[in-house]
Amino acid sequence: MSLPAGDRVVAIQPDRTQVLRRRIRWIVAATIAYNIIEAIIAIAAGSVASSAALIGFGLDSVVEVLSAAAVAWQFAVPDPETREKTALRVIAWAFFALAAYVTVDAGLSLFGVREAEHSTVGIVLAAVSLLVMPFLSFAERRAGRELGSASAVADSKQTLICSYLSAALLIGLLLNTLFGWAWADSVAALVIVVFAVREGLEAWRGEACNVPVAALTGEREADHEDCS
Repeated sequence: MSLPAGDRVVAIQPDRTQVLRRRIRWIVAATIAYNIIEAIIAIAAGSVASSAALIGFGLDSVVEVLSAAAVAWQFAVPDPETREKTALRVIAWAFFALAAYVTVDAGLSLFGVREAEHSTVGIVLAAVSLLVMPFLSFAERRAGRELGSASAVADSKQTLICSYLSAALLIGLLLNTLFGWAWADSVAALVIVVFAVREGLEAWRGEACNVPVAALTGEREADHEDCS
């Protein structure tokens, strides 16, 4: 196993490779457990409050679970690289499905079909996620980059996106609660859509092309010759 380091290739010892793979499996397991709880709470609270942003956030947690499960499935075999493309494709399609649903839901709110109400549960959930998600993302990204796994890096980016979405959700819910700006909920939902489409496209690019890990992490632009 090796990974790019500038113009050099740094080899990873077999023992270190096994350690990193186990670490990723544990991180993925923790991510799945947390997001299952988060999804249940967010979707339930969002349904009660007719909050497109809160429901979208819950669905993002479902996507997070699917993404983490795809990575867990990949690393459940002795040679995870053979499942890399399939794992990335699952992550990409999950993002696209999320974007489509939340767009429709936010549109219904913006056109007055329903109006979002105050949700204390949603505010607390968003604040907690804002604290938890960056830690999980950093741990998986660090292990994924060292291992040279594009799917683990993509999954860690998705977890980090959840942090941004937590902030957007928190702002939207607070504006609605403090000022009665129901439209802020729909705007927060559309922020989720933008991030979902962007990350779906990046995951798909990683599936379709031989994109270096450094490009997936944003440390350099992917070259045209990376694509076959």
